[in-house]
Amino acid sequence: MVGIIIVLYQILFAVSLFILISLGLAIIFGMMRVINLAQGEFIMLGAYACLIFTRLEINFWLAALLSGLVVGLFGIIVERCLIRFLYGRIMDTLLATWGLSLLMIGLVTTIFGPQEAGVEVSLGKLDVGEFSVSVYNLVLIAAAMGLLALTYALWRYTKIGLVVRGTMQNPDMAAALGVNTDRCYMLTFGFGSAITGLAGALIAPLVGNQPTMGAFYVAKAFITVISGGAAPLTGTLFASGVFGTVDGVISYASTQVVGEISVLLVAIVLLRLLPTGITGRLGGGV
Repeated sequence: MVGIIIVLYQILFAVSLFILISLGLAIIFGMMRVINLAQGEFIMLGAYACLIFTRLEINFWLAALLSGLVVGLFGIIVERCLIRFLYGRIMDTLLATWGLSLLMIGLVTTIFGPQEAGVEVSLGKLDVGEFSVSVYNLVLIAAAMGLLALTYALWRYTKIGLVVRGTMQNPDMAAALGVNTDRCYMLTFGFGSAITGLAGALIAPLVGNQPTMGAFYVAKAFITVISGGAAPLTGTLFASGVFGTVDGVISYASTQVVGEISVLLVAIVLLRLLPTGITGRLGGGV
């Protein structure tokens, strides 16, 4: 019985990590169709922002929220200065965001150095039989699920969400109806960036901060969002569930490296069987 509980915990924890690293990209790439190769560095920036705030003796949870806000504002600046000139130009966007990622890594390395710097959060452990489960990991699971639910509710049930979805699907019609599409794109990119920064802050206590940490997450995020299909948020949930289950079970039975390899293999098979993704037949939605 204890073994089953531990496996379920491993699965939920793996699913929550996939959701956290992919949710911002589900908005930026899944909704806006912007291929942001600096997505991993946005996660890294959120982690380092959280490090700075905690060193200023700010409560970790407040520091995490502030980190999301900082990265969101940074995302707005990037959209205004770079991305808005490249909508519809995929290759140019790839090159520009790749250059941005290299610039961000270089700047963070120059300021903080290449060594790892950690963010500490101590919430204790929960004993389950002979195993100990980190309470912070349980909080992280709840935070990931709550963040996904709030984002889905925002896009699905509010007027703001309706305007955003309409603008992304048909910007010319939205503009004809009086929507400021330029501002809509800017704020949507900023919101996706803020979610990504918050994810980086929440992940920081688990992995430690390094300037190159974003490279570890960007591939997983893109695989998850692409495998999710046409409905970015629902698809991200389904894809995270599939990949998190595979990762959790295989990592428990073998090693974490084997679990990550298994996720990649499952993603290849999934996209071969469902080339338009898990929600491809839905034809849209959130």
